[in-house]
Amino acid sequence: MSLENLSFKGGYHMHDFKEIANNCPIEEGPVPAIVEIALHQHIGAPCLPLVEKGDVVKVGQKIGEAKATISAPVHASVSGTVLEIKEITTVAGFKTKAVVIENDGRNELGYEEKNDDYTLLSAEEIISRVREAGVVGLGGAGFPTSVKLQTHPGEKIEEIIINGAECEPFLTSDQVSMETYPEKVVTGCLIAMQAMEAAKGYIGIEDNKPNAIDAVKNACANVPNVEVAVLKTKYPQGDQKRIVQAITNKVIPSGVHGTAIGVQVFNASTAIAITDAVVYGKPLYEKVVTMTGSAITLPKNIRVKLGTPLIEMLEFCNGFKEEPGKIIVGGPMMGESQFSVVSPSVKTMGGVIVLNKEQAQEKPVSPCIKCGKCVHICPVGLEPLFLQSYSLNGLLEEAEKNHIMECIECGTCSYVCPANRPLVESIKNGKRLIRATQKAR
Repeated sequence: MSLENLSFKGGYHMHDFKEIANNCPIEEGPVPAIVEIALHQHIGAPCLPLVEKGDVVKVGQKIGEAKATISAPVHASVSGTVLEIKEITTVAGFKTKAVVIENDGRNELGYEEKNDDYTLLSAEEIISRVREAGVVGLGGAGFPTSVKLQTHPGEKIEEIIINGAECEPFLTSDQVSMETYPEKVVTGCLIAMQAMEAAKGYIGIEDNKPNAIDAVKNACANVPNVEVAVLKTKYPQGDQKRIVQAITNKVIPSGVHGTAIGVQVFNASTAIAITDAVVYGKPLYEKVVTMTGSAITLPKNIRVKLGTPLIEMLEFCNGFKEEPGKIIVGGPMMGESQFSVVSPSVKTMGGVIVLNKEQAQEKPVSPCIKCGKCVHICPVGLEPLFLQSYSLNGLLEEAEKNHIMECIECGTCSYVCPANRPLVESIKNGKRLIRATQKAR
C-alpha cells in the first residue's frame, strides 16, 4: 500500500506556527545552579526518594525509586549536593515532592556509558533497561514505557508505530530530534519490535516536516521491515487511535488499547530515549524542549536538564520581546497555562509557548448557531454541541449515552466554533462529574 498522504476522518488543518522554531537546531540549555527534580513526572504512582539532605549525587544517578508497576524512577540531572526534599507545584498544576540539588558544575556521571548490541538482549533485559532508565512517553502523556513494551496473554503485536506527527501547533522538539538523531529513532523502533516480537515498524511523520521525513527515510533505507509513513498535516493526527487508523487502516475499538488489535505506538522522542537507555545505558535526565511563541525574544529548541526552573529557560531565550499574555507548557490545544514561572521542567515537557496579549485575548462567547462545524471536524465522531449542553445542564446520563467519555479532549471543536463557545472545557467538566458520580456509587 502507499504510505503517502495518510490521514483519518475529521480533524482540522490549522495554521501551525512551526516556522517560528522549526529551523532552530538543538542547543544545550541553561546550566541551573539548583534543580528541583519532581518525584512524580509520569502517569502512575510517584517515586520514593532514595536520597536525603546532604547526600552527594552524580548525573544519571537514581534518586527516586519506582515501587509500583505503573511508575518510573527519576534520576539526577546534575552532580552536586542534595539540599532538601520539598513539596512543589508542577507545570501540570498538581503538588508533588521534589529532590532539590545544588549543582557543583562538575557534571560527574553516575552511570556506566555503554555501546551494546541490543539484538543480543532478551525482551526482559530490554524492558528492564528501559524501566531502570526512567523512560516514559515523551509525547505528553508520560505513561511508563517499560509497561507499554510488555505483551499480555492472548496478545500478538504485529506492528510498532513511532509517532512523529507532532501535530500540536508551535511545537518542533520532536521534529528537530528526528532530524538530528534519525538513526536513534529507527533503532528505538527496532528495539521495540524485538521486545514485542513485532514483524513490522512504521515511523509516521506529517508532511509539513520534509527534512525529518528525508532524514528518517535515509536512516531506514537499508532496514527492510521499517518504513516511513507520510501523514497528511492535520490535527489531531498524533492521537494514538488516529495515527493507527491512518497508517494501518485498523480501528481501535472503544475501551481497549491498540495492543488488542496488534499495534503499539511510541512517540519519536521516546524512541530516541529507548535507544539511549538500551544501547548506551543513559537514563532519562534531560529533554529537548521548544521555546517559542509570539512574545519570546529568541525562539529555540534546547536540551534542558530536568528540574530546571521555567524562568531560567525563558531567560536563556533573552526573555520576552513584548509583554506576555499567556505562557503555556505543552501545545496550545492540550497544554497547561502557567500561573507562575518557578515550576521545574519535567520529562513530559515538549514545549513552552509565550503568547502576546493579542493572541491570548479570549473572544466573547455567543449562543450556538447550530452550524455543525464541531460535529464535522470531531475526530471521534461525537456531537460536541449536545455534549456541552448536557454537561452544563447536569444531564450526565444523556451525556454518557452520547459517548462523552470517548472525547479525547483535543480541543478542535472549541477552535473552530464561530460562537467561541468553550465546548471542550464544558465536556471536560462533564467527564469529571461523571467520574465523581461513579466513584461515589
